[in-house]
Amino acid sequence: MKRFYPVAIAILMILGASQASAIQRGDPQRGEELAQACLACHSADAVRNNPEWPRLHGQYHEYLVKALQDYKTGARQDPLMQQQVEGLSLQDKRDLAAWFSQQDGELYVPRRP
Repeated sequence: MKRFYPVAIAILMILGASQASAIQRGDPQRGEELAQACLACHSADAVRNNPEWPRLHGQYHEYLVKALQDYKTGARQDPLMQQQVEGLSLQDKRDLAAWFSQQDGELYVPRRP
C-alpha cells in the first residue's frame, strides 16, 4: 500500500500540470467568441484591403499574447489597440491567441448559431 502513494502523487502531479498547461495555452472556442470584435480590422479579408492591420490568423500563440500584453502595459503604442485590450484579462489574451494561432489565414466565415 505504501508504494501506491508515490505513484498516485506522481499521477496527480502530471494531471495537474497538463491542466495548468491547457489553461495557460488558452481555450480556442472561447477565443473565437472574443475574436468577433477583432475581426472588423483583423479578418483575413480586411488585411488584404488594408495593410495597416496586421494578419493575426496563423500567428504564433506566444507572439499574440505578448503583443496584447504590450498594448495593455503601453510597451506598444496604438491608441485603438490600447483601448481594445483595456478590459482583457490574461486568460482572455491566451484564449484569443489560441484561436488566432489555429487559423490558417483563409477568409474567416463566422459559424451560424
